[in-house]
Amino acid sequence: MDADPPTASPQAALPDWAAVMRRIAGGDALAFRCLHQHFAPRLHRYLLGLGAPAARVEDLVQESMLRAWRAARMFDPGRAGAATWLYRIARNVHIDSLRRGSAVVCGEELPEHLASALHEGGDGASAPEAYVDQLGLGRAIAALPPVQARLVRMSFLEARSHSEIASELGMPLGSVKSSLRRAFSRLQRGLGAAAA
Repeated sequence: MDADPPTASPQAALPDWAAVMRRIAGGDALAFRCLHQHFAPRLHRYLLGLGAPAARVEDLVQESMLRAWRAARMFDPGRAGAATWLYRIARNVHIDSLRRGSAVVCGEELPEHLASALHEGGDGASAPEAYVDQLGLGRAIAALPPVQARLVRMSFLEARSHSEIASELGMPLGSVKSSLRRAFSRLQRGLGAAAA
């Protein structure tokens, strides 16, 4: 009679992404499906955090995953983890999408979400106000101590779990959680003061 497998912690349940990438490089579609199921929702949140228009995010995620499939042989776990590699691909896909856009202001490309906001009013905020809000958040994150800024980016923009962050950075889970609480508290105070 088979015994039940031992209960694993959520962190231990995550696959070895470097091994998954090696299988994908060999053409393993099931390994790719595993990668896609785990990272597609995270890339979706990450791209929204970068300001990609909601109507285009799913296409950008699919393009990112397709590029990962095609470039799997180029993945080098010695240079970056699979998550970092995938987020970089998604960021590049987003930048390529912006470069292909046709809206231009003062010689610079206008991101699609801002160009559409100029014509649609949206939630009541004008495109310049939305852009200033995004810039304000970026500045507020940059003003945090470096470790806190990195934790906020990993948690919010990259949609990493606290356990994933702790594992990747070699920090105790409690330290990650308390540092994020302090960082979000500082962000709230900083953005509240800027709005006043």
